[in-house]
Amino acid sequence: MSDECCKPPRKRPRGKEFSEAELGNLCKALAHPARVRLLLILIEKGECISGDLAEEFLLAQSTVSEHLRILKEAGLVQGTIDGPRRSYCVNSDILDHFKTMVDSL
Repeated sequence: MSDECCKPPRKRPRGKEFSEAELGNLCKALAHPARVRLLLILIEKGECISGDLAEEFLLAQSTVSEHLRILKEAGLVQGTIDGPRRSYCVNSDILDHFKTMVDSL
C-alpha cells in the first residue's frame, strides 16, 4: 500500500500569501473554455483588436466581448479604446501573480 496520499501537507512558502477570494475570482474568470482560449490567443499574439479576436471563434462578437469583459474585470486582460477600435492584451503582472498563487497551493 502506498503512503503517497498520506504525506504531511506542504506548508505555503513565506512571502506567498494571497487572498482566497482573489484566487477564487481569477479561477472563476478562467472557468470557461472560451476565456481560456482568449487568454492563450492574447499571450501568443501579444495584442489584438476585438474584431480580430471574434474571427478566431464560432461565437458572436457580443459573446466574445462579454468574455473579454469578464477577463478584464478580473484583471487578466487590459484594453484600450482608440475610436471604434478596442485593443486587448494580457496583464502579465496579474497572470504571473495567478501562477504564483496556484503554485503555492
